[in-house]
Amino acid sequence: MEKFEKWTGLVAPIDHSNVDTDAIIPKQFLRSIHRTGFGPNLFDEWRYLDHGAPGKDNSKRPLNPKFVLNNKRYQGASILLARENFGCGSSREHAVWALEEYGFRVIISPSFADIFYNNCFKNGVLALVLDAQTIDGLFKDIAATPGYSLTVDLAAQTVTTPGGASFTFKVDEFRKHCLLNGLDDIGLTLQHAADIMAYEKRRRTEAPWLFPA
Repeated sequence: MEKFEKWTGLVAPIDHSNVDTDAIIPKQFLRSIHRTGFGPNLFDEWRYLDHGAPGKDNSKRPLNPKFVLNNKRYQGASILLARENFGCGSSREHAVWALEEYGFRVIISPSFADIFYNNCFKNGVLALVLDAQTIDGLFKDIAATPGYSLTVDLAAQTVTTPGGASFTFKVDEFRKHCLLNGLDDIGLTLQHAADIMAYEKRRRTEAPWLFPA
C-alpha cells in the first residue's frame, strides 16, 4: 500500500447526501475480486448516459455533461468533497478500489458509513471528517474558485486551503500509523514474517505428519 503523508490536490465536489456504494460502483461490476479495473466505472450511472456493463468500451460511451467529474474543471481531481453519510449501503470494498484507481487519495465528508470508512484506510485512502459548516464553506469556495485545491497533512492532522485557512481533523492513531507507513493488513502481517517462519519451522519438527512430503 502506498504511504500517505502529505497530499495537495484538486478538489471535486459531489454535492449529494447518502451516496451509497451502488452509486459509487454499480453491482454489475462486482464480478472481479482483483483491485484493478474499476476506475473507469466509478459513479457509472451518473457518469454515462447509457447503461454500463463489464467489458464495455467506456471510451465510446456517451458522457453525462452535467456530472461533476465530466467537467473539464475537475479533471485530475484527487480529493473528493462529499456530504454526510458517504459510502452507505452494502459493504463492497470495490467502492474504495474504484475511487482509488480513479485517482482519489482523500475523501472529505461530515460523516461516513462505518464499513466504507474502514475500507478506505485499508486501501490507502484517507477518509477525514470535518463539521458540516466547514464542509458548506468548502463547497462555496470550490464553486467560486476554478482550480481549487487543498493540502492535507496527515502527521499534523490538518487541512489547509489556498488562502491559508487551516482545519484540524481527528484520526485513530493506529489507522494513522498504518497510512503513514503504507501498511495494509498484509503489510502488518509481514512485519512478523521472521516469527511466522520460525513457528512453521518448529511445527514441522514437532508435528511432521501435518506437512506431507
